[in-house]
Amino acid sequence: MDTPLSTIAVVGLGTMGTGIAKVLALAGREVIGIDISETAALGAVASLEASTARAVGRGRITEEERAAALARFRTADTLQAAADAELVIEVVPESYEIKQQVFRELDAVVSPTTILATGTNALSVTRLAAESQRPERVLGLHFFNPAPAMKLVEVVSSVLTAPPAVETVTALARELGKEPVAVGDRPGFVADGLLFGYLNQAAAMYEANYASREDIDAAMKLGCGLPMGPLALLDLIGIDTARTVLEAMYAESHDRLHAPAPVLGQLSGAGLTGRKAGRGFYTYDAPGGQDVVPDALTPAAGAEAGAGREVASVGVAGSGTMASGIAEVFAKAGYGVVLAARTQEKADLAKGRIAKSLERSVSKGRLSAEARDETLARITAAGSLDAFAEVDLAVEAVAEDLEIKQQLFAALDKVCRPGAVLATTTSSLPVVAIARATARPEEVIGMHFFNPAPAMKLVEVVRTVLTADDVHATVRAVCARIRKHPVDCGDRAGFIVNALLFPYLNNAIKMVEQHYASLDDIDAAMKLGGGYPMGPFELLDVVGLDVSLAIEKVLHQEFRDPGLAPAPLLEHLVAAGCLGRKTGRGFREYARR
Repeated sequence: MDTPLSTIAVVGLGTMGTGIAKVLALAGREVIGIDISETAALGAVASLEASTARAVGRGRITEEERAAALARFRTADTLQAAADAELVIEVVPESYEIKQQVFRELDAVVSPTTILATGTNALSVTRLAAESQRPERVLGLHFFNPAPAMKLVEVVSSVLTAPPAVETVTALARELGKEPVAVGDRPGFVADGLLFGYLNQAAAMYEANYASREDIDAAMKLGCGLPMGPLALLDLIGIDTARTVLEAMYAESHDRLHAPAPVLGQLSGAGLTGRKAGRGFYTYDAPGGQDVVPDALTPAAGAEAGAGREVASVGVAGSGTMASGIAEVFAKAGYGVVLAARTQEKADLAKGRIAKSLERSVSKGRLSAEARDETLARITAAGSLDAFAEVDLAVEAVAEDLEIKQQLFAALDKVCRPGAVLATTTSSLPVVAIARATARPEEVIGMHFFNPAPAMKLVEVVRTVLTADDVHATVRAVCARIRKHPVDCGDRAGFIVNALLFPYLNNAIKMVEQHYASLDDIDAAMKLGGGYPMGPFELLDVVGLDVSLAIEKVLHQEFRDPGLAPAPLLEHLVAAGCLGRKTGRGFREYARR
C-alpha cells in the first residue's frame, strides 16, 4: 500500500521551502523542489547535503539514511514537475498576484485529488482558494522557521476547505513529528496573529525613544524568558515581511495595534530589512550575517551617567514574597538590610521566609552553609519604618495601590536621612505621583524587580521628570553590585515589559472570546511557534487574573487606545472570583493543595 501523500512538491526554494523539503525528505517522502531560479535550486540541494552530513556526524541519522534522503529529493524549474504530486506546498513570496498565478498554473497540471497548500502567514487562504478550480482542496499549511527545528504547524481551513483534506494534512504533520494546530482563516492565524502585534508595539516603543533597542530587547528576554528580544526578532524575520503581515492584519481588524509602526516602513523603504540586508534595527557583520556589530547607536562600554551616591545599607519595606525576595538579593550581595513590616511579627515571618529560601539553595548546592548564615545575619527584621533612619537606599514593596504607596513614601520622607534614595517597585503606577508625596521627589526613582526577585535578572529603572542624575546613577550602580541587569525607561504605564506583555495576553483572550482557537491550541502555538516558556493562558493563571486586569486597566487608561481595553472575558472571570492558580480556577482548573 502506498503511503498517503508519498510524493510532495514544494514550490519556492527559499529558506522556508528548503527547510520544508528537508523535513519531508528525511521523513521518507519523495520531494520535488520547484523554483524558477537555478541558483535557489542548487542552494537547496547543497543545504540538504550539508545538513544531512552534519546529522550523520552527530549520530542522528546513518550514512544510509542520508543517502536515501538525498535520493528522494529532486529539483525542477517548472510547475509541470508537480503533475504526480499528491500534495503541493507553495512558499513563494507573500504576494496575492504571485501565489494566485501559481495556483492557476497548478490547476492545469495536478490531479483533481491533489491537495494544494499555501505557506502564507499573512494572506487570506479563502481568497487564494476562490481563485482555484478546486477550492475544497486548498488549505493553509504554515510551518515556522527554521522548519526542521520548529514543532508547530498551523493547519488553516477556509470556509471552502473539505474536512478530509484537513484530516490528511494534519495526519502528515504528525507523521513528520510536528504539532499541528487547527485554525481558521485570518491574517497571522494564531502564533503570528499574537506575535506580530507585540513586535509592532515594540517597534513603536523604540520609535518613540522611550527606551533603547538594547534595553527593549533585554527587558523582554530577561523579564519574560523569551529566546530573542522583539527588535532582534524583527531583524531575523525581515522588517519588510513583518510590515506585510501587519498590513494584512490591520486591513481585517482595523485595530490600531496592528497598524504598522512608521519606522517599519521607513526601514523597509531604505532597504534596511534586517539580517538579510546586513542592517535593520541592528547592524550585522554582513548581509545574511548573524553577528551584531557596533554602530552609531551602540552604547559605549561602561558608560554611566555620572557618579552616584554611596550605598552601604538598604531598607526594604513590606512583608510579602516580593519584599522578602528583594531583601534576600541585597543581603546576598553584602548589603546590611533592614526588613520592615507593619508589625514585628510580620517582619519576623518575612525573614523566616528568606531563611527557608536560603536553606533550599544550600540543599541544591547553590549556596554554602556559611554563606547562608552570613546572608541571614545581614538582615534585621523591624516592626516599624523608624528602623530606616540611617539607610542609604529605601525600597518599598507593598501593595500595588497608589494611596498606600503615597502614604508609605510620606512616612519614608520623614524617617529617612537627607540624601537617602527612595525607590518604589511599582509595576504599573506613576512613579512621579508617588514621588510627589515626599518633599524630595528628585530622590525618588522606580526599581521594578521581577518575581521571584532572587532568580530574575531584570530590574526596570524608572526615572521621572524630577529624578536627579546622581540618583539614577546610584541605582544603576546598585543593580550591578546585586548582579541584576538594569534597563532604563521613562515613567509611563507598564514601563517596558508589562506595556508589551499584557496587550499580547489580552489579544489571546480575545481570540478565545471570538471562538477562533482553544486555550490549549493558543498556548501550544505560542510555546512551539514563538519560543515562549509559557502559553498566554498558563501565564495569566500564574500571574493572577486580578493582577492582569488591573494592569490592563492602567494601560488602557494611560494610552486611551480601544485595542487595549480589557477583554470582557477577563473581567467576567475576575468578577466570578476565578483568579488563576491562587484560587484553584482561572482559565483552567487546578487541584487544591
